[in-house]
Amino acid sequence: MDITIILIYLGAMLAFGWWGKRRASNSSEYLVAGRRLGGFLYTSTMAAVVIGGASTVGGVGLGYKYGISGMWLVVSIAAGVLLLSLLFAARIQRLKVYTVSGMLKLRYGIDATGASGLVMMAYTLMLTVTSTIAYATIFNVLFGFDRTLSVVLGGLIVVAYSAMGGMWSITLTDVVQFVIKTIGVFVLLLPFTWSKAGGYAGIKERVGEQALGLGTIGTGTIITFFVVYTLGILIGQDIWQRVFTAKSPEVARWGGVTAGVYCLLYGVAGALIGLAASALMPDIGSSDDVYADVAVHVLPVGLSGIVLAAAVAAMMSTASGALIATATVARQDVLPLVAQIFGRTRPELDTSDPEADVRGNRLYVIVIGLVSIVIAALINDIVSALTIAYDILVGGLLVPILGGLVWKRATGTAAMAAMAVGTVATIATMFVVGDVMANEPVYVGLVSALVVFVATSLFTAPTPANVMSVWNARVSGKAEEDPVPVPAPIA
Repeated sequence: MDITIILIYLGAMLAFGWWGKRRASNSSEYLVAGRRLGGFLYTSTMAAVVIGGASTVGGVGLGYKYGISGMWLVVSIAAGVLLLSLLFAARIQRLKVYTVSGMLKLRYGIDATGASGLVMMAYTLMLTVTSTIAYATIFNVLFGFDRTLSVVLGGLIVVAYSAMGGMWSITLTDVVQFVIKTIGVFVLLLPFTWSKAGGYAGIKERVGEQALGLGTIGTGTIITFFVVYTLGILIGQDIWQRVFTAKSPEVARWGGVTAGVYCLLYGVAGALIGLAASALMPDIGSSDDVYADVAVHVLPVGLSGIVLAAAVAAMMSTASGALIATATVARQDVLPLVAQIFGRTRPELDTSDPEADVRGNRLYVIVIGLVSIVIAALINDIVSALTIAYDILVGGLLVPILGGLVWKRATGTAAMAAMAVGTVATIATMFVVGDVMANEPVYVGLVSALVVFVATSLFTAPTPANVMSVWNARVSGKAEEDPVPVPAPIA
């Protein structure tokens, strides 16, 4: 029964992908769903992309290990969604660009900010890879597949439905995944595990007071969660690309706030499930196995299939969002930069054949999706890989991106200098400390980038008036969106 439910779910994802294909008639529809998602669709897809395998399987695992304080990982992600939505989402939506690097170019007026696409692509690619690897934990429990086969199976399904209809397919599947996750976690797993563990009194008696403390995981760890994940959410291409899909600034703001509140509750629920599991099954070897083991051993057959489908949904929603983000950055930012390095020129966009342009976007999704599957099959230490990507993203790009959004005096020279210094400082500190999981690299990168950004902005000429005029027109919503550039082929 459980296997049947999962197979039906996977088949439904492919069907929704095919349905979304009909809507993806041009690049705007394919990459950002035509910028016309309403409140429900936007909230669903935003909540789906930020609540992935780390928040679901990982969140329950942290609750199992640290009790209620295991919630802080997902709470920090929720805080990022709330801050982005309340402070920046409306402005970002009005810019009518397609990538974070596009925002940097528009704000500072220099093509060199396209180099930020390399950092962003590394981040989104590793996010795709880690989400793909996460399928193995569920498929292994259900089907008995080995790790490689599980990665390939789940990865090919995500690539298939993502490539077919782009953001429309991803949005439609995200809605289904959002519903399944809500039912699986809030309606089934949380009440069943708490009831079987004897409720609050029974759990407290079995696990003790420490597991009920908010700070058990450690103050330093909690602070680092907020620095890395909250700030990472503020500038991630996968998150911004969802903001670009909103049909209005109001939808971007309040739909995002709703998604943030949902994520907050999701984090608390996951920690409570893990806490109850630690009382019920104290001998689970790996915290990553807690979610699947509890679903199989606590819930009746059939209901456990829905809960396992919820975990797969969480992983697939993040993987698909990161995949299309990687493809978008690769086509619009990285390939033009490579073309420039090799002395190639980029032709103007031929808008007379939008179907050909959609096929080009689809090809990028397929190729990068296959690359991510290969990497996922080969790599072992996914936590370290994702930590490196997040640290470089925050250390190198946070200051120039947010600085450009909030400080009129910020200059392009300062943005470039901050990106270079922040990235180098972050990577260098990793080598000096000798531990990529340490807290110091991201802090050193952030402080270095901030000092260089402020100082350079004050000692260089302000951004040209004509550049700021275009920027202000976009921010006020009085200008049309950029066309999607087509990179020149590389000989």
